[in-house]
Amino acid sequence: MRLRASHIGMALCLLALGLLAAGGVLAQNDGAYDAAKNETTAVQEIAIDGAIGPATSDYIRGALTDAAAAGAPLVILRLDTPGGLDGAMREIVQAVLASPVPVAAYVGPAGARAASAGTYILYASHVAAMAPATNLGAATPVSMGGDSPAAPEGDSDGETRDGDSEADRNDADEETTSPPETADNATAKRRKVVNDAVAYIRSLAERRDRNADWAERAVREGVSLSAEAALEAGVVEHVVPASRALLAAIDGTSVETRSGTRRLAVADRAIEVREPGWRTRFLSIITQPTVAYLLFMIGIYGLILEALNPGATVPGVVGGISLLCALFAFQILPVNYAGLALIVLGIGLIVAEAFAPSFGMLGLGGMAAFVFGSIMLMDTDVPGYEIPLGLIGGLATASALLLLLIVVMFMRSRRQRVHTGREGLIGTRCVALEDFDGEGRVRLQGESWLAVCATPVVREQTLVVTAVDGLTVTVEPATDRTFANQSPVENRHGVDP
Repeated sequence: MRLRASHIGMALCLLALGLLAAGGVLAQNDGAYDAAKNETTAVQEIAIDGAIGPATSDYIRGALTDAAAAGAPLVILRLDTPGGLDGAMREIVQAVLASPVPVAAYVGPAGARAASAGTYILYASHVAAMAPATNLGAATPVSMGGDSPAAPEGDSDGETRDGDSEADRNDADEETTSPPETADNATAKRRKVVNDAVAYIRSLAERRDRNADWAERAVREGVSLSAEAALEAGVVEHVVPASRALLAAIDGTSVETRSGTRRLAVADRAIEVREPGWRTRFLSIITQPTVAYLLFMIGIYGLILEALNPGATVPGVVGGISLLCALFAFQILPVNYAGLALIVLGIGLIVAEAFAPSFGMLGLGGMAAFVFGSIMLMDTDVPGYEIPLGLIGGLATASALLLLLIVVMFMRSRRQRVHTGREGLIGTRCVALEDFDGEGRVRLQGESWLAVCATPVVREQTLVVTAVDGLTVTVEPATDRTFANQSPVENRHGVDP
């Protein structure tokens, strides 16, 4: 037994050593394999079009991983973006810095821009290039969920205010003056955000040996540069009209990547444009604030309709799917949960108006909560991540029309005659079952009732109920005018006028 145990122990040790050795060989072979593929594989081009969000960062990180696995000699990251969310931007920057494949950020085609978050990504890339008639900059962090009282020389969207007069700026400062404690706190918070962004972009600039002073100005002052000015300022290395010209311009240069120094031999390489997959496109759609907001509204109203009409099925299924998709989008978007709660409260109050009519008070309160919550919902001023006021106004108008319909139906129901219970018997026609003077039997709603009449009654005479006392009804002879004032529904008992 001891011999067997020792043999087993030795076998396990040899197996472990073998696995470690195999891992080292695989690691070495992996590098050789990538180098071999580098000689034949195409340059991959991926694009960032529009606002940068979670779906964008997921797409870029996956594309860089696939490019490394394929042994691509270079990845061209084409930029045309107004900016985006800070978290998504930092994920892309980290992926670029960790990529063993060189990344060339290219602001193109002509007319494109790499504003705000796009500037950080360009600074992080191994090669920076722009097409003519493009621009970059305006990298001032926008305020989250409100004003930016300490943004120097810039508005909350990062654009400069150099064109404003000194008097205009003074007027604006006076209009935004707040109590000292609030202003000091907001200024300190804003200063922290700006200083953090400055340190971040300067570190990227120093790593890539680019103009760090201008990068700081882009954050503090929100300045921008054209393509030619960026080339002169040392922000980018090349200004080229297309991706093919970029490959010719950088051919033979060396860049420092995570896996070491790489010499680019890409002049004659084919360019493979990588398109986002269905998952990325789906996430890009539902994480748009406007779409997420609409999905949330469809989900809420769908569940309400299902609750009001049990068994309808379709509203419940559509509402449930829409609501889950909206909640998924909300968890990765900068959502203000107070605004979300106000929207739910507002819809609840509008629906409550139908069950507890308050002559519009519940509905008006619900409308106010709905509008305020919709405005507060997206807790950011990042371009491309705000909900259009026109959409909020349209949904508010639709909710107001629903509220008006509820109030009109309620007022109409109050004017209608009651058709059930003791009150519903008053005005109903009946037929005398016998001749009587004072008290006798009548057929009322298919039943025999004791009736009292002030005038003599003959058999089969048509009568009308005027009062109910227990199981006794007071009747009077019906006239043509009585039949003319009553609807066909009230004549459902077989009484012929």
